[in-house]
Amino acid sequence: MKRFFLIAGEPSGDALGAALMAGLKQLHPDIAFTGVGGPLMQAEGLRSLFPMEELSVMGLAEVIPRYFQLMRRIRQCADAVVRAAPDALITIDSPDFSLRVARRVKRDSTVRTVHYVAPTVWAWRPGRARKMAGFVDQVLALFPFEPPYMEAAGIRCDFVGHPVVARPRASAAEIAAFRDAHDLAPDHKLLVVLPGSRRAEIDRLGPIFGAALAPVLQRHPSLRIVVPAAPAVAGRIPGLLADWPGNPVMLDPRGKSGAAIETEKRAAFAAADLALAASGTVSLELAAAGTPMVVAYDMTRISREIIRRMLRIDTLTLVNIVSETRAVPEFLGAACRPAPIGNALIDLLEDEHARAVQLEAASETMKRLGAGDEAPGLRAARAVLAGLPR
Repeated sequence: MKRFFLIAGEPSGDALGAALMAGLKQLHPDIAFTGVGGPLMQAEGLRSLFPMEELSVMGLAEVIPRYFQLMRRIRQCADAVVRAAPDALITIDSPDFSLRVARRVKRDSTVRTVHYVAPTVWAWRPGRARKMAGFVDQVLALFPFEPPYMEAAGIRCDFVGHPVVARPRASAAEIAAFRDAHDLAPDHKLLVVLPGSRRAEIDRLGPIFGAALAPVLQRHPSLRIVVPAAPAVAGRIPGLLADWPGNPVMLDPRGKSGAAIETEKRAAFAAADLALAASGTVSLELAAAGTPMVVAYDMTRISREIIRRMLRIDTLTLVNIVSETRAVPEFLGAACRPAPIGNALIDLLEDEHARAVQLEAASETMKRLGAGDEAPGLRAARAVLAGLPR
C-alpha cells in the first residue's frame, strides 16, 4: 500500500490536491490518504485532521491574531506526518504554512517531501529556491519555465501542467442560457470586469475600474458591463457598482453551488468581447475562453515600492509571461489610472488586429501549459510516484 499525507490550505489547493489524488488512485490500486484538505480532497478519500478553512488566512491583519493557533497546527501536522511515516508528504501551495510543516518533518524524519506549485522565484525573491533545497525533495511546477530555477538549487522539479487547461469550456447552450438569464441580447457586446477577489483589491481597484468605463461607454453606449462577483466579496459589490456607469450586471454567487458559480462565470467569459481584470490567475481563465483583455492592478505605496525593487521581470500578466509576448496591455502601480485603462479598452474593442494578436498569444499560452496532453492531476501523480525511492 502507498500512503500519502497531503496538506492544502486554500480552495485552489483543494482542487489541485483532489485532481492529484484522483490521478494517484488511477495509477496505483492500493492507496491511502490523510492530512488536511477541503471538500474536494475529502471526496477523493482524504481524512482531514481539521477544517482546511483554519488555514485560509492572508495578510498580516488576519495572521497576527491567529499566529499561535497556526503554529499549533504546524506542529500538529508535522508530528502527525512523522508518526505516520508516509511514502511522501505532499504540501500544496500555501507556502507560509505548508513549507514550515515540511521543514519540521525533514528535521525529524526521512519522509520524502513534495511541494506542489513552485514558488515564483522567476519573478522575485530567487533565494527561496535555495532555502527550500534543505527540506523539499521534489517540486511540481505549473509553468514550463520553472524547473530550471528549482533544479539549479538542487531540487527535482517536474512540470505537470496548469489546471486551467483541464477545466471545461462553456458550450453554446450555456452561453445562450447565460444571455437569456441576464437579458443580454445576442447583438449586445459584453465587457466583463473583474476587480479582484479580496476586500482590499475591491476597495482599491473598484473606483478606478468604474471611472475607466466612462469613456468606453461614451464611445460605445450599447456595450453591456458584466461583473462576476467573487464569493468572498459578493456583499460589497452592489455598493461598488452603484457608482459605476452603464448599469452593470452583477453575477451574484450567493446561494449558489460552487459548480453553478463556475458554470455561469465560464459562460460570461466565453460570451464576452473583452475583459478588464485585476492581475492574477484570472488572466489564464480569460485566455482559455479566448477573451481579449486589459489587466490593471495597484497596491499601497509602500508595497508598490518594495515589489518594484524586488521584481526581476517587466510584466506580471501570466499570459504575457508564458507566451513570451507582451500582447496583453497592463497598467500596474502608478500606471493603474482610469484614463489610460479606458483608452486601452477602446483600442482593444476597435482594433481587430490587436485582438487577433492576443488570441494567438492565448492559444500559445494554453499549449505551453499542457493543453492537449494528459490532465495535470494525472501528470502530477505520475511525477510523485516516479520520484519515490525504488
